[in-house]
Amino acid sequence: MDQKYWNFIFIGISFAIYIWIAVKSRASSTKEYYTAGGGVSPLANGMATAADWMSAATFISMAGLIAAKGYDGAQYLMGWTGGFVLLTILMVPYLRKFGKATVPDFVGDRYYSKTARGVAVICAIFICMTYIMGQMNGVGVVFSQLFSISLTKGVLIGSAIVFFYAGLGGMKGITYTQVAQYCVMALAYTIPAIFIAIVLTNNFIPQLGLIGNYTASGESVPFLQKINNINESIGFSEYTASKLTTLNMFCITAALMCGTAGLPHVIVRFFTVKDVKAVRKSACWTLGFIAVIYLTAPAIGAFSRVNLIDKLNDTSYKEAPAWFKDFEKTGQMAWVDKNGDGKIQYYGPAKSEEKTSSPFIGKKPTYPPADSPESLLIGAHGERLLASKTDPTNPNELWFGADIMVMANPHMAGLPKWVIALLMAGCIAAALSTAAGLLLVLSTAISHDLMKNIIKPELTDKEEVRYARIASFVALSIAAWFGINPPSAFIAKTVAFAFGLAASSFFPTLLMGIFSKRVNKQGGIAGMIAGITFTSAYIIYYQFLNDTGTPLLFGISPEGIGVIGMLINFIVAFTVSAFTPAPPEDVQRMVRRIHNPSGAGEASDH
Repeated sequence: MDQKYWNFIFIGISFAIYIWIAVKSRASSTKEYYTAGGGVSPLANGMATAADWMSAATFISMAGLIAAKGYDGAQYLMGWTGGFVLLTILMVPYLRKFGKATVPDFVGDRYYSKTARGVAVICAIFICMTYIMGQMNGVGVVFSQLFSISLTKGVLIGSAIVFFYAGLGGMKGITYTQVAQYCVMALAYTIPAIFIAIVLTNNFIPQLGLIGNYTASGESVPFLQKINNINESIGFSEYTASKLTTLNMFCITAALMCGTAGLPHVIVRFFTVKDVKAVRKSACWTLGFIAVIYLTAPAIGAFSRVNLIDKLNDTSYKEAPAWFKDFEKTGQMAWVDKNGDGKIQYYGPAKSEEKTSSPFIGKKPTYPPADSPESLLIGAHGERLLASKTDPTNPNELWFGADIMVMANPHMAGLPKWVIALLMAGCIAAALSTAAGLLLVLSTAISHDLMKNIIKPELTDKEEVRYARIASFVALSIAAWFGINPPSAFIAKTVAFAFGLAASSFFPTLLMGIFSKRVNKQGGIAGMIAGITFTSAYIIYYQFLNDTGTPLLFGISPEGIGVIGMLINFIVAFTVSAFTPAPPEDVQRMVRRIHNPSGAGEASDH
């Protein structure tokens, strides 16, 4: 049976399950729409939170970045994992005890100000819109490969599906859908990894294969040594060596960690369980479920790097595997024969410098736009000329998107068709699960925090849910446009911008709100505005406007600048609070109360 039929079978079955769950679990009240009624079990919520957390950036892009960059992709692995621990220790138990369903709810009450709530709504919209851009781009990558269509059409199909089950079911529908999606993701990520580990290392545990011996082709050499040798042989630095500065590596990792602890779509998940005790159990389950995939990602990234170079480099295009030409059709891989020898050649910087004598180098041929039918022209040796994916001044002939590596890996390893189909179903589940959670937070921020609590307090429950669904449609339309025109070539990098915005706005504000009685509304508002303004301005300038090559501030890339924005938030908030009146006594009493165990008396100041 052809691969596409296997894909349709697995994805069709999984979609039928998701939609059936969404219909059966559709929200009938605002409480069910926002918090799933507050009665989800810790185990189910742990699975749902893990699915919400493991987005397209985790499932598709993180291993791809590790494949492309080696050690320098590790900051995503460390930052996102460590950040969840930070979230469960510093934030979630206290916010859950406070009892509000959204982050702007907490900010509005803790900082006793509608202005503070409004600023928090704006921050939530900025964060979630940036995050969902990456998810919709991931949806487009998966659907374009699945149906052999353009990225644009893939994003539009995915958007329609997300809107259907997120807008219909609310948090209740999303929660139980995400339980099913986690099961699909865990199987889809680990089963191909096990198969590939056996093929390359003769070890059925991927993590042990990574630190074990490479045994394919009759060799027996430490796997990490093998991949270092391969990298160096084609002109790249060692796979296990870092190219980032220590400061930049630290800032990116810290921004991802602190941003995780301030993500509204993850925080709200812990309001779906009954009480604080259930929150802690749920967090424990979530960490275990996340570990299944996060501990497998480095192995998948390394395996795919070896497979790619082994299967393609110095291979005649006429003899290239069929999967390579399939990925060419959707624009996920490309080759331009720059030296006229008919071979696919992939070189790092060191080797590229040796090959600049090619008559092609330095010339600027013109090609049609990548999305037009004319862009799929066939070259002299049968190559597809995708100019937007290649640099004609560089002799390197092969281009591949890091975000495609997870999907390409089973093809490269020659795995059974049903394994490839299972992986495709997992990729779609990862992209859709987080997109749905983000969409709910966006719609909640607008309908509940903005409309109900600021603009139109007399809204009925029915009207509030209607506004939420309208907001979902508008937000998803904007996100779809940015999914088609993403701010970065990497899904994970786009998502990292959202974490920087969360680190510079919500993380300090929530932390000070929980642990400091002295920070007042003036300080909280000023800190949020200063932090997110600096961070967003830095990202916009260096990602979109810096045509003059202005050096980075302290060498910190846009993905890590949220740490500086976070420090600015803290400094501004404490400074402004020091020169303005202390919060009212009832607010200070509220801060003391959320630190007390259930049943304990009122804490004193002594």
